[in-house]
Amino acid sequence: MQQPNSKESKTQVSIGLINPKSPTNVGAVLRAAGCFAAGSIFYTGNRYDKAASFHTDTKNRSESIPLKGVECLIESKPANAKVVCVELVEDAVPLHQFEHPDNAYYVFGPEDGTINQAVIDAADAVVYIPTIGCLNLAATVNVVLYDRLAKNKNVDTSNELITQSKDMNNRIKIKG
Repeated sequence: MQQPNSKESKTQVSIGLINPKSPTNVGAVLRAAGCFAAGSIFYTGNRYDKAASFHTDTKNRSESIPLKGVECLIESKPANAKVVCVELVEDAVPLHQFEHPDNAYYVFGPEDGTINQAVIDAADAVVYIPTIGCLNLAATVNVVLYDRLAKNKNVDTSNELITQSKDMNNRIKIKG
């Protein structure tokens, strides 16, 4: 799927979640994936499956973004994607200094654990968000995907995009 708001981009974004803890976080990740045009989400573990009946996908993004349970995120890596692990780990690259690959597969650990060493070892890059303490899963996904968008030189910033994206109850105007 194309990078959001991009005029000529052919970038691809996929997300991998390691044993996500709650359906609320997966719902928020789905929303972020829709807002930032991620093409697919893979997840491991069974905690989400047990709680999936709680409807947390408030924008029904799962209808357009595949959400697939897998045994191994690395084996499920999309073709030609670079694996980018996002984790608080020493010697990782701070996100603000990171250059995102065109075809990226971002892997996020669970809130109550970490990405295992084998996945870190298989990564093309490991980045972290320089915060005091750690963010929750959904917040981390949003920050990483926004950073990717903010660094994209071909972003559509037109009023047409705003009109298409805003809530139907938003009728605010700037006087000037």
